[in-house]
Amino acid sequence: MLKTELLEIISNGENSGVEFKRDNIRPEQLAKEVVAFANVQGGRILLGVEDDGRIIGLQHANTQEWVLNVFRDKVHPLIIPFYEEIGCEDKKRVGVITISPGISKPYVMRHNNREEIYVRMGDRSELATREQQARLFQAGGLLHVEVLPVAGTTIKSLDLTRLDFYLREIIKDPEVPTSEEEWIDRLLGLGLMAEDGFGNTVCSIAGLLCFGIAPRRFFKQAGLRIMVFNSINKEYRALLDTILDEPLVGRWTIGERGQKLLAGEGLIEKFSSLILPFVTEEAAEIDENMRREKKWLYPWEAIREAVINALAHRDWTRSVDIEVTVYADRMEIISPGSLQNSMTIRKMIAGQRSPRNTLIVEILRDHGYVDSRGMGVRTKIIPLMRQYNQTDPIFEATEDYVKTILPKGKTESRLSSGRYFGSIR
Repeated sequence: MLKTELLEIISNGENSGVEFKRDNIRPEQLAKEVVAFANVQGGRILLGVEDDGRIIGLQHANTQEWVLNVFRDKVHPLIIPFYEEIGCEDKKRVGVITISPGISKPYVMRHNNREEIYVRMGDRSELATREQQARLFQAGGLLHVEVLPVAGTTIKSLDLTRLDFYLREIIKDPEVPTSEEEWIDRLLGLGLMAEDGFGNTVCSIAGLLCFGIAPRRFFKQAGLRIMVFNSINKEYRALLDTILDEPLVGRWTIGERGQKLLAGEGLIEKFSSLILPFVTEEAAEIDENMRREKKWLYPWEAIREAVINALAHRDWTRSVDIEVTVYADRMEIISPGSLQNSMTIRKMIAGQRSPRNTLIVEILRDHGYVDSRGMGVRTKIIPLMRQYNQTDPIFEATEDYVKTILPKGKTESRLSSGRYFGSIR
């Protein structure tokens, strides 16, 4: 780092990616900042700088050794820092610790036989809440939220007719359970039920979402909220505002000729039925067959892909609904939570795959809702939008949500302010 770059960073003050510290603080104070940065987006700790930005310089005779000892003794899992010292005026030196976003989250600060998890919030490092800890464990691959137990549920919370068809006709299980005891044993093995730690066998999140009876009764973020407005913004009066409460998969049966028949709508079919009038319009003229031709405002397969992506890959630790909103000039699909693992918008558009909820994805794939490649953004949404109405879908990703925007009007492909206009060129 150059001196000019260091001075510019100091002039901008502390923020979500920069912390000022003396180098004579207690080791656990430094470890707290290190852990907080590693658990979020990384950052820099400037040693020898006061909170107000005054440079006082390093005090330790060997600051680098002290820093490495703190990392070794107080930070777990081990992080190898990048450390450098920059000379300033009056022979003062500033130590710069650069910390990358961790790949083994959550990182903890070990002190007094305790382990504490911190996250960076603005210009402060704070103890992680229970929800934040769950997301960190999930990001580090140590927690699979979809197989966690849902309190208050029992096997009677599941639609065994849907499950019977899944086992018998979809995955061709040669031994379909016949008693409640056999069902519970099989569903525990499949990850669709779980032990709650209090001696009860309950539904897992995946089991309730895919095969539950009114899942929102026990898990309020299950389902899908649909809103339609005759304007470009949300307004008080909506043409449609409803929340769907159905299992993800439909109830299917086999017809007399061996064909697969839909006997009861699941969430995806219910969504399709409700949204259809708002993504199509009839022609003004009647054709030679005395019919009004139906025009699609968006490619149907792109809508389907975007909504199923939201259902399959959302963060189920977030207690808010998926939202699908139709405006006068666009459709927006908002999936709660950040992109999973190390996924980015660029990687998603390039076709990289990294499912968060692997069990749910496999069940949807078994039923034919998800294709085998899992590259719907690249192979369906982007090319279909271009082919159908010469527009590019817009993708936005934050720590709180992933948004897909399907515009009606023509757009230009560009990257700015966290918004990515999809491109596969």
